[in-house]
Amino acid sequence: MPPSIPAACKAGCVVNPGPYFSVVVEEVAVPEPGPDELLLRMSTTGLCHSDISYMSTPFMSAKMTQAGVRSPGHEGVGVVVKVGSAVTDWKIGDRGGVKPVWRVCFKCETCLAGFEMHCESLIPTGLGVPGTYQGYITSPASYTQRIPDEVDDFTAAPLMCSGTTVYRSLIAAELKTDDWVVISGAGGGVGHFGIQLAKVMGLRVIAVDSGAAKKSLCQELGSDAFVDFKEVESVPKEVLKLAGGKGAHAILVASGSAQAYQTAIHMVRFGGKIMCIGHPPPGSLPSGLDPNLLILKSARAIGTMIGNMADAQKVLEFAAQGQLRVAYESFPINQLPQAVAKLHAGEVAGRLVVDFNV
Repeated sequence: MPPSIPAACKAGCVVNPGPYFSVVVEEVAVPEPGPDELLLRMSTTGLCHSDISYMSTPFMSAKMTQAGVRSPGHEGVGVVVKVGSAVTDWKIGDRGGVKPVWRVCFKCETCLAGFEMHCESLIPTGLGVPGTYQGYITSPASYTQRIPDEVDDFTAAPLMCSGTTVYRSLIAAELKTDDWVVISGAGGGVGHFGIQLAKVMGLRVIAVDSGAAKKSLCQELGSDAFVDFKEVESVPKEVLKLAGGKGAHAILVASGSAQAYQTAIHMVRFGGKIMCIGHPPPGSLPSGLDPNLLILKSARAIGTMIGNMADAQKVLEFAAQGQLRVAYESFPINQLPQAVAKLHAGEVAGRLVVDFNV
Protein backbone atom coordinates (compact mmCIF):
# COMPACT_ATOMS: atom_id res chain seq x y z
CA MET A 1 0.00 0.00 0.00
CA PRO A 2 1.51 3.40 -1.00
CA PRO A 3 2.39 5.71 1.89
CA SER A 4 -0.03 8.46 2.77
CA ILE A 5 1.22 11.80 1.43
CA PRO A 6 -0.03 14.96 3.16
CA ALA A 7 -1.12 18.05 1.27
CA ALA A 8 1.29 20.24 3.26
CA CYS A 9 4.53 19.85 5.22
CA LYS A 10 6.77 21.88 7.49
CA ALA A 11 9.58 23.88 5.94
CA GLY A 12 12.23 26.33 7.03
CA CYS A 13 11.56 29.50 5.03
CA VAL A 14 13.69 32.62 4.72
CA VAL A 15 12.11 35.94 5.66
CA ASN A 16 13.54 39.29 4.57
CA PRO A 17 16.39 37.78 2.51
CA GLY A 18 19.55 39.86 2.70
CA PRO A 19 21.92 40.90 5.50
CA TYR A 20 19.15 40.87 8.12
CA PHE A 21 17.41 37.67 7.08
CA SER A 22 15.63 35.34 9.45
CA VAL A 23 14.19 31.84 9.16
CA VAL A 24 10.73 30.73 10.22
CA VAL A 25 9.01 27.34 10.09
CA GLU A 26 5.85 27.36 7.99
CA GLU A 27 3.48 24.93 6.33
CA VAL A 28 4.04 24.69 2.57
CA ALA A 29 2.40 22.62 -0.14
CA VAL A 30 3.86 19.19 -0.85
CA PRO A 31 5.07 19.24 -4.48
CA GLU A 32 4.10 16.77 -7.19
CA PRO A 33 7.00 14.95 -8.87
CA GLY A 34 7.48 15.37 -12.61
CA PRO A 35 7.68 12.34 -14.92
CA ASP A 36 11.44 11.86 -14.33
CA GLU A 37 11.44 12.85 -10.66
CA LEU A 38 11.06 11.33 -7.22
CA LEU A 39 9.13 12.71 -4.27
CA LEU A 40 11.22 12.36 -1.12
CA ARG A 41 9.99 12.59 2.44
CA MET A 42 13.05 14.11 4.05
CA SER A 43 14.56 12.41 7.08
CA THR A 44 17.52 14.71 7.75
CA THR A 45 19.27 17.74 6.34
CA GLY A 46 22.63 19.17 7.21
CA LEU A 47 23.10 22.92 7.60
CA CYS A 48 25.85 24.44 5.48
CA HIS A 49 27.45 27.89 5.53
CA SER A 50 26.41 28.20 1.89
CA ASP A 51 22.82 28.31 3.15
CA ILE A 52 23.74 31.46 5.04
CA SER A 53 25.26 32.92 1.87
CA TYR A 54 22.15 32.11 -0.12
CA MET A 55 19.94 33.91 2.39
CA SER A 56 22.18 36.81 3.38
CA THR A 57 24.09 38.07 0.34
CA PRO A 58 22.13 40.33 -2.02
CA PHE A 59 23.30 38.55 -5.19
CA MET A 60 22.39 35.04 -4.02
CA SER A 61 19.20 35.95 -2.18
CA ALA A 62 18.02 37.76 -5.32
CA LYS A 63 18.44 34.51 -7.24
CA MET A 64 16.31 32.70 -4.65
CA THR A 65 13.65 35.38 -4.89
CA GLN A 66 13.64 35.30 -8.70
CA ALA A 67 13.19 31.52 -8.65
CA GLY A 68 10.42 31.75 -6.05
CA VAL A 69 12.47 29.68 -3.59
CA ARG A 70 12.07 30.29 0.13
CA SER A 71 13.59 27.09 1.52
CA PRO A 72 17.37 26.66 1.13
CA GLY A 73 19.30 23.52 2.07
CA HIS A 74 21.29 21.24 -0.20
CA GLU A 75 22.52 18.22 1.77
CA GLY A 76 19.65 15.98 2.73
CA VAL A 77 18.49 12.39 2.86
CA GLY A 78 14.96 11.11 2.52
CA VAL A 79 12.74 8.19 1.60
CA VAL A 80 11.03 7.85 -1.77
CA VAL A 81 7.26 8.09 -1.31
CA LYS A 82 6.26 8.57 -4.95
CA VAL A 83 7.93 8.06 -8.33
CA GLY A 84 7.29 9.90 -11.58
CA SER A 85 5.60 8.13 -14.47
CA ALA A 86 8.86 7.72 -16.44
CA VAL A 87 11.00 6.46 -13.53
CA THR A 88 11.85 2.76 -13.68
CA ASP A 89 14.95 2.36 -11.49
CA TRP A 90 13.66 3.70 -8.17
CA LYS A 91 10.86 2.40 -5.97
CA ILE A 92 8.87 3.57 -2.98
CA GLY A 93 10.88 3.01 0.20
CA ASP A 94 14.31 3.57 -1.34
CA ARG A 95 16.58 6.06 0.44
CA GLY A 96 17.89 8.93 -1.63
CA GLY A 97 20.35 11.76 -1.10
CA VAL A 98 20.03 15.30 -2.40
CA LYS A 99 23.19 17.23 -3.25
CA PRO A 100 24.00 20.93 -3.88
CA VAL A 101 23.26 20.47 -7.58
CA TRP A 102 19.67 19.41 -8.22
CA ARG A 103 19.68 18.71 -11.95
CA VAL A 104 22.35 18.37 -14.65
CA CYS A 105 22.15 17.67 -18.38
CA PHE A 106 24.80 14.89 -18.65
CA LYS A 107 25.44 16.15 -22.21
CA CYS A 108 27.54 19.34 -22.06
CA GLU A 109 31.33 19.49 -22.16
CA THR A 110 31.78 19.67 -18.38
CA CYS A 111 29.30 16.86 -17.72
CA LEU A 112 31.01 14.58 -20.23
CA ALA A 113 34.37 15.35 -18.59
CA GLY A 114 33.08 14.13 -15.22
CA PHE A 115 32.53 17.61 -13.80
CA GLU A 116 28.75 17.61 -13.90
CA MET A 117 28.69 19.76 -10.75
CA HIS A 118 29.73 22.53 -13.17
CA CYS A 119 27.09 21.63 -15.78
CA GLU A 120 26.41 24.47 -18.19
CA SER A 121 22.68 24.23 -17.44
CA LEU A 122 22.72 23.08 -13.81
CA ILE A 123 19.94 23.91 -11.39
CA PRO A 124 21.22 24.43 -7.81
CA THR A 125 19.33 22.91 -4.90
CA GLY A 126 17.92 25.47 -2.47
CA LEU A 127 18.62 28.29 -4.89
CA GLY A 128 16.89 27.41 -8.15
CA VAL A 129 14.41 24.95 -6.61
CA PRO A 130 13.18 24.40 -3.03
CA GLY A 131 15.86 22.79 -0.91
CA THR A 132 16.23 20.31 1.89
CA TYR A 133 14.90 22.60 4.62
CA GLN A 134 11.51 21.44 3.32
CA GLY A 135 9.87 18.24 4.59
CA TYR A 136 8.94 16.91 1.15
CA ILE A 137 10.87 17.78 -2.01
CA THR A 138 11.21 16.48 -5.55
CA SER A 139 14.51 15.26 -6.95
CA PRO A 140 15.45 14.12 -10.48
CA ALA A 141 15.80 10.34 -10.40
CA SER A 142 18.97 10.54 -12.51
CA TYR A 143 20.81 12.71 -9.98
CA THR A 144 19.47 11.42 -6.68
CA GLN A 145 22.19 9.65 -4.70
CA ARG A 146 21.55 6.10 -3.53
CA ILE A 147 22.31 5.70 0.19
CA PRO A 148 23.87 2.42 1.41
CA ASP A 149 22.01 0.60 4.17
CA GLU A 150 25.13 0.78 6.36
CA VAL A 151 25.10 4.59 6.44
CA ASP A 152 22.57 6.28 8.73
CA ASP A 153 20.64 9.41 7.79
CA PHE A 154 22.62 11.69 10.13
CA THR A 155 25.90 10.69 8.51
CA ALA A 156 24.68 10.56 4.92
CA ALA A 157 23.10 14.02 4.80
CA PRO A 158 26.27 16.09 5.53
CA LEU A 159 28.27 13.87 3.18
CA MET A 160 26.11 15.09 0.28
CA CYS A 161 27.85 18.47 0.43
CA SER A 162 30.64 18.91 2.96
CA GLY A 163 32.04 15.39 2.68
CA THR A 164 32.13 15.34 -1.12
CA THR A 165 33.45 18.91 -1.24
CA VAL A 166 36.58 18.24 0.79
CA TYR A 167 37.11 14.85 -0.86
CA ARG A 168 37.14 16.52 -4.27
CA SER A 169 39.69 19.06 -3.01
CA LEU A 170 41.98 16.38 -1.57
CA ILE A 171 41.88 14.41 -4.81
CA ALA A 172 42.65 17.55 -6.84
CA ALA A 173 45.64 18.28 -4.57
CA GLU A 174 47.33 15.07 -5.79
CA LEU A 175 49.14 14.38 -2.53
CA LYS A 176 51.30 11.39 -1.61
CA THR A 177 51.48 9.24 1.52
CA ASP A 178 53.07 11.12 4.45
CA ASP A 179 52.67 14.53 2.81
CA TRP A 180 51.75 17.35 5.18
CA VAL A 181 48.35 19.00 4.75
CA VAL A 182 47.08 21.99 6.72
CA ILE A 183 43.31 22.24 7.10
CA SER A 184 42.15 25.74 8.01
CA GLY A 185 38.73 25.54 9.66
CA ALA A 186 39.44 21.94 10.60
CA GLY A 187 36.82 21.78 13.34
CA GLY A 188 33.93 22.78 11.09
CA GLY A 189 31.55 20.82 8.91
CA VAL A 190 33.87 20.56 5.91
CA GLY A 191 37.13 20.51 7.83
CA HIS A 192 36.32 17.66 10.20
CA PHE A 193 35.58 15.41 7.22
CA GLY A 194 38.84 16.63 5.70
CA ILE A 195 40.84 15.34 8.68
CA GLN A 196 39.32 11.88 8.39
CA LEU A 197 39.68 11.62 4.62
CA ALA A 198 43.26 12.87 4.77
CA LYS A 199 44.14 10.18 7.31
CA VAL A 200 42.48 7.51 5.14
CA MET A 201 44.79 8.72 2.34
CA GLY A 202 47.85 8.38 4.59
CA LEU A 203 48.52 12.11 4.99
CA ARG A 204 49.85 14.00 8.01
CA VAL A 205 47.37 16.62 9.17
CA ILE A 206 47.86 19.96 10.90
CA ALA A 207 44.46 21.20 12.01
CA VAL A 208 44.00 24.97 12.35
CA ASP A 209 40.98 26.32 14.24
CA SER A 210 40.16 27.79 17.64
CA GLY A 211 38.60 26.75 20.91
CA ALA A 212 38.71 23.74 23.21
CA ALA A 213 35.74 21.97 21.58
CA LYS A 214 37.25 22.09 18.11
CA LYS A 215 40.69 21.11 19.40
CA SER A 216 39.19 18.08 21.11
CA LEU A 217 37.25 17.11 17.99
CA CYS A 218 40.26 17.45 15.69
CA GLN A 219 42.45 15.38 17.99
CA GLU A 220 39.75 12.74 18.36
CA LEU A 221 39.50 12.46 14.56
CA GLY A 222 43.23 11.86 14.22
CA SER A 223 44.92 15.16 13.41
CA ASP A 224 48.66 15.00 13.99
CA ALA A 225 48.76 18.52 15.42
CA PHE A 226 46.37 21.34 16.30
CA VAL A 227 47.15 25.05 16.03
CA ASP A 228 44.76 27.46 17.74
CA PHE A 229 44.93 30.64 15.69
CA LYS A 230 43.75 32.69 18.66
CA GLU A 231 46.41 31.34 21.00
CA VAL A 232 49.60 31.60 18.93
CA GLU A 233 51.55 34.63 17.77
CA SER A 234 51.87 33.35 14.20
CA VAL A 235 50.06 30.39 12.63
CA PRO A 236 52.56 30.13 9.73
CA LYS A 237 55.49 29.96 12.17
CA GLU A 238 53.82 27.12 14.08
CA VAL A 239 53.04 25.25 10.86
CA LEU A 240 56.62 25.62 9.61
CA LYS A 241 57.96 24.20 12.87
CA LEU A 242 55.60 21.23 12.70
CA ALA A 243 56.27 20.51 9.01
CA GLY A 244 60.05 20.29 9.19
CA GLY A 245 60.71 23.96 8.55
CA LYS A 246 59.53 23.76 4.94
CA GLY A 247 55.77 24.15 5.24
CA ALA A 248 52.94 21.90 4.13
CA HIS A 249 52.53 20.23 0.76
CA ALA A 250 48.97 21.55 0.62
CA ILE A 251 46.79 24.02 2.47
CA LEU A 252 43.07 23.26 2.43
CA VAL A 253 41.24 26.48 3.21
CA ALA A 254 37.95 25.06 4.46
CA SER A 255 37.16 28.30 6.27
CA GLY A 256 35.50 31.34 4.73
CA SER A 257 37.88 33.59 6.63
CA ALA A 258 39.84 36.08 4.53
CA GLN A 259 42.62 35.77 7.11
CA ALA A 260 42.89 32.05 6.37
CA TYR A 261 43.58 32.88 2.73
CA GLN A 262 46.04 35.63 3.62
CA THR A 263 48.16 33.27 5.73
CA ALA A 264 47.96 30.26 3.42
CA ILE A 265 50.81 31.32 1.14
CA HIS A 266 53.13 31.63 4.14
CA MET A 267 52.45 28.02 5.20
CA VAL A 268 52.84 26.20 1.89
CA ARG A 269 56.20 24.76 0.84
CA PHE A 270 57.96 25.05 -2.51
CA GLY A 271 55.80 23.48 -5.22
CA GLY A 272 52.84 23.19 -2.87
CA LYS A 273 49.18 23.88 -3.43
CA ILE A 274 46.62 26.14 -1.81
CA MET A 275 43.22 24.50 -2.19
CA CYS A 276 40.48 27.13 -2.12
CA ILE A 277 37.21 25.77 -0.70
CA GLY A 278 35.73 28.34 1.70
CA HIS A 279 34.01 31.46 0.39
CA PRO A 280 35.25 34.69 2.05
CA PRO A 281 32.57 37.26 2.97
CA PRO A 282 31.64 39.68 0.18
CA GLY A 283 34.06 42.58 0.07
CA SER A 284 36.79 40.90 2.10
CA LEU A 285 39.39 40.55 -0.61
CA PRO A 286 42.04 37.96 0.30
CA SER A 287 44.82 40.23 -0.94
CA GLY A 288 47.40 38.31 1.06
CA LEU A 289 47.38 35.62 -1.63
CA ASP A 290 50.23 37.46 -3.33
CA PRO A 291 51.07 36.28 -6.89
CA ASN A 292 54.70 37.20 -6.24
CA LEU A 293 54.88 34.67 -3.43
CA LEU A 294 53.16 32.05 -5.57
CA ILE A 295 55.78 32.65 -8.24
CA LEU A 296 58.72 32.50 -5.83
CA LYS A 297 57.46 29.25 -4.31
CA SER A 298 56.26 27.74 -7.61
CA ALA A 299 53.04 27.22 -5.68
CA ARG A 300 49.55 26.92 -7.09
CA ALA A 301 46.20 28.19 -5.89
CA ILE A 302 43.45 25.81 -7.01
CA GLY A 303 39.74 26.36 -6.61
CA THR A 304 37.43 23.40 -6.11
CA MET A 305 33.71 23.57 -5.55
CA ILE A 306 31.68 20.46 -4.74
CA GLY A 307 32.07 16.83 -5.67
CA ASN A 308 30.41 14.90 -8.46
CA MET A 309 28.16 11.87 -8.18
CA ALA A 310 31.12 9.48 -8.13
CA ASP A 311 32.74 11.47 -5.31
CA ALA A 312 29.56 11.21 -3.27
CA GLN A 313 29.47 7.46 -3.85
CA LYS A 314 33.09 7.16 -2.70
CA VAL A 315 32.63 9.04 0.57
CA LEU A 316 29.49 6.99 1.26
CA GLU A 317 31.62 3.86 0.80
CA PHE A 318 34.16 5.21 3.31
CA ALA A 319 31.32 5.80 5.77
CA ALA A 320 29.86 2.34 5.16
CA GLN A 321 33.28 0.85 5.96
CA GLY A 322 33.48 2.78 9.24
CA GLN A 323 36.29 5.07 8.04
CA LEU A 324 34.25 8.26 8.09
CA ARG A 325 31.79 9.62 10.61
CA VAL A 326 30.06 12.91 11.23
CA ALA A 327 30.31 14.88 14.45
CA TYR A 328 26.90 16.47 14.69
CA GLU A 329 24.29 18.10 16.86
CA SER A 330 20.68 17.43 15.88
CA PHE A 331 17.62 19.67 16.04
CA PRO A 332 13.94 19.03 15.31
CA ILE A 333 12.49 20.97 12.39
CA ASN A 334 10.66 23.31 14.77
CA GLN A 335 14.04 24.48 16.09
CA LEU A 336 15.54 25.11 12.66
CA PRO A 337 15.59 28.91 13.20
CA GLN A 338 17.73 28.46 16.33
CA ALA A 339 20.04 26.05 14.49
CA VAL A 340 20.53 28.53 11.63
CA ALA A 341 21.29 31.30 14.13
CA LYS A 342 23.89 29.09 15.81
CA LEU A 343 25.52 28.33 12.46
CA HIS A 344 25.49 32.00 11.50
CA ALA A 345 27.22 32.90 14.77
CA GLY A 346 30.05 30.43 14.09
CA GLU A 347 29.35 28.41 17.22
CA VAL A 348 29.47 24.96 15.64
CA ALA A 349 32.02 22.16 15.97
CA GLY A 350 31.25 19.61 13.28
CA ARG A 351 27.83 19.79 11.64
CA LEU A 352 24.29 20.73 12.59
CA VAL A 353 21.65 18.30 11.33
CA VAL A 354 17.87 18.74 11.32
CA ASP A 355 15.80 15.65 12.14
CA PHE A 356 12.42 15.72 10.38
CA ASN A 357 11.20 12.65 12.26
CA VAL A 358 10.87 14.26 15.71
